[in-house]
Amino acid sequence: MKLHALRATQPNTVTGYGPGYIEINGARHSGNLLLLPDSVQRWNAAGFDLLRPEDFDPLLSLKPEVVLLGTGLRQRLAPPGLTASMARAGIALEAMDTKAACRTYNIMVSDGRHVAGALFQEETPS
Repeated sequence: MKLHALRATQPNTVTGYGPGYIEINGARHSGNLLLLPDSVQRWNAAGFDLLRPEDFDPLLSLKPEVVLLGTGLRQRLAPPGLTASMARAGIALEAMDTKAACRTYNIMVSDGRHVAGALFQEETPS
């Protein structure tokens, strides 16, 4: 699914997504991602059920105002301890399915907000 056209001067945006990929600025990425307006990196979190505060360490020094946690194909609630850990660092954590996280990220980054996406890949159909 395509979301919108890309202009060369804008920050990183999600331009498409589907089972097994997230497209950033027209380039497809597989696997879990950490997405910021100026960088995209592989996220080595072991999985949603195994999330630890340390999985968010790469984002802490960047001090986003909010991290959008894309939980995969379906929405899941972030563990309370994780939400509390992020709040102590002054960062809001919002959990939603990955498609909603991608759309919300695009809206927030277009508004000039300092946002990050921690995105679990949707499962590839069997």
